[in-house]
Amino acid sequence: MTDTVMSQQPWRQRLADWIERPRAQFFIMTLIMINAVVLGLETSPQIMQEWGTLLLTLDKLILTIFVIEISLRFVAHGWRLLTDPWGLFDTIVIAIALVPASGPLAVLRALRVLRVLRLIALVPSMKIVVQSLLASLPGMGSIVALLGLVFYVAAVIATQLFGQSFPEWFGTLSASLFSLFQIMTLESWSMGIVRPVMEVYPFAWLYFVPFILIATFMMLNLFIAVIVDAIQNQRERVAAGKAGPEGQHSLETGEKSNPHSSLSGVNQELLLQEVRELRKELSSLRQTMDNKAD
Repeated sequence: MTDTVMSQQPWRQRLADWIERPRAQFFIMTLIMINAVVLGLETSPQIMQEWGTLLLTLDKLILTIFVIEISLRFVAHGWRLLTDPWGLFDTIVIAIALVPASGPLAVLRALRVLRVLRLIALVPSMKIVVQSLLASLPGMGSIVALLGLVFYVAAVIATQLFGQSFPEWFGTLSASLFSLFQIMTLESWSMGIVRPVMEVYPFAWLYFVPFILIATFMMLNLFIAVIVDAIQNQRERVAAGKAGPEGQHSLETGEKSNPHSSLSGVNQELLLQEVRELRKELSSLRQTMDNKAD
């Protein structure tokens, strides 16, 4: 039945279905992982001295298969493939790998490792995470703007309070911003900056502790909240897209074919019992009327 339906489809659609088959996708994923290992081995001079020819040959063979695969996708979908973000991403990655890595373009040779990122487009769970991160960018933008405002205010205050005694850390606005960024990351903030400042200004902790609580913990939790919410919304969209038309159709057909499907088993039993009792009462009433008539 499936072969008959596929034979009736246009050849472009059949080619697209063949490319999207799980076996074909698994084959491409395997090649991507093998290519990632090969690119990692090429960074070792000793391994390249012994196995360089084999590794370069294998790398070119895998790249050739990638070019054939993306070409077949263009044949199946046409230029519409570039309207799909993941199709455009795959095309750019493979195009970078085809650029001659010589002369001024030698730096592009290091970008061959971007082929490993094609796994994102093939693994659904990774795609959900990336799409969620992109969807959370507007919310993150608001948090970044708020964090920048907090940093600016804190840097101005730190420059005025500690700039004269510690010009290396808080002598200028830019130096204060960098020092506060180091404190926010909790990198050597206690022994490196705060405690030396507290030796001169004993109550400096009244400034640094609230800053750390606001900039590090509160803002970090806001970032996490926005990302988690975006991931949850993305998963709900994917689930709704999978169960959308088919689930609605099955629900409607189920309601039409069985109008009493909304009744539970217990309610049906109670209804049948009441019908039986009503029949008994009707039969007894009929007998009483017949006796009176006689």
